Amino acid sequence: MTKEEIARVAHEVNRAYCEALGDHSQPAWEEAPQWQRESALHVVEMHLNDPAAGPQASHEAWMAQKLAEGWKLGPVKNPDAREHPCLVPFDELPVEQKVKDYLFRGVVRALSTS
Repeated sequence: MTKEEIARVAHEVNRAYCEALGDHSQPAWEEAPQWQRESALHVVEMHLNDPAAGPQASHEAWMAQKLAEGWKLGPVKNPDAREHPCLVPFDELPVEQKVKDYLFRGVVRALSTS
């Protein structure tokens, strides 16, 4: 699979997980804004370049990119204001948010070896 195909699957797994939690704010890959698709691709590339990286590295890579793009900590995800409640160290995330990083890493590992 290509990096883009892996990113699409990881995005859709994340979207399904969010919906299971009652969060229906995640658009399908085809409808996702470019910044969101690029974010998924960035973390896929990180895991492909460092297969030993753990779930914490997923979050750190995501957070570093967001901060570099001017995002800041906010009470809710707000792309217009560039605010996100998960811009905290991995250890401070609620378990249900950490699960996203485990799932993302698992998808990349499974699809990069198939």
